Amino acid sequence: MANAERDKPLAEIANDLRRLVIATLCHTQAGHPGGSLSAAEILTALFFSVMRIDPQRPEWEERDRFILSKGHAAPVYYAALTRRGFFPEELLQTYDELDSLLQAHPDMRCPGVDMSSGSLGQGLSVGLGMALGARLNGFDSRVFVLLGDGELQEGQVWEAAMAAPKFDAANLVAIVDDNRVQLMGDTANVMPVEPLAAKWRAFNWQVLEVDGHDVNALVGACAAARETSRPTVILAHTVKGKGVSFMENTHTWHCAPVSEDLKKKALAELCTREAR
Repeated sequence: MANAERDKPLAEIANDLRRLVIATLCHTQAGHPGGSLSAAEILTALFFSVMRIDPQRPEWEERDRFILSKGHAAPVYYAALTRRGFFPEELLQTYDELDSLLQAHPDMRCPGVDMSSGSLGQGLSVGLGMALGARLNGFDSRVFVLLGDGELQEGQVWEAAMAAPKFDAANLVAIVDDNRVQLMGDTANVMPVEPLAAKWRAFNWQVLEVDGHDVNALVGACAAARETSRPTVILAHTVKGKGVSFMENTHTWHCAPVSEDLKKKALAELCTREAR
């Protein structure tokens, strides 16, 4: 299954991840659909094109690392891991159950998970430590940290952002899922984080801006991150709830159960989208 998945067009894989997210959240009646759907292309680009990983050796020391700092988007993370071959798809049915490997937020007991996360703001600091550790060990490994735009309201993010250029962490790539909506409403109304590009540049990062639903643009940006001596941040402009019309651009679907009827409606839209 894993090799067959890798032969599919990347956009098709991203849409498949969305279908797995919807089915999983309907089964469990819990979880975060909005931010999972917005990150589908980002996870697809990383796990099916960019990252140097081996599902048969999840603990391989020289692998690239991924941190889902916005840990509530675990459903799309797990969808990517199962499609990449880290564990059987049937395990998705245990999402958020007591003692499951697939907790509501990523747990390092799960194959392919490099950091237990959930408390927002911490991932970039850990990613910086991983990047520096790889360099000390002489590994050509890169570390990718996916942050939410609302998460950038956390001060620890900016402490890590200040430290990374100081230590020349060129193998550190931050990706911001810039969907502009968080739990309580539009990010601009809750606590504005703009101008993001100017802020990251002021911290001496290379800043790249892309359409976060263009997989090829994301892959290209990750390649460009190799061509600099500075850490890179990719501002991926996305749509909350992307692909499901009634979930798009609304905080209502940041965290909400998916009924059987809404699952059918969402999957029908996603199938139509793939056909186009």
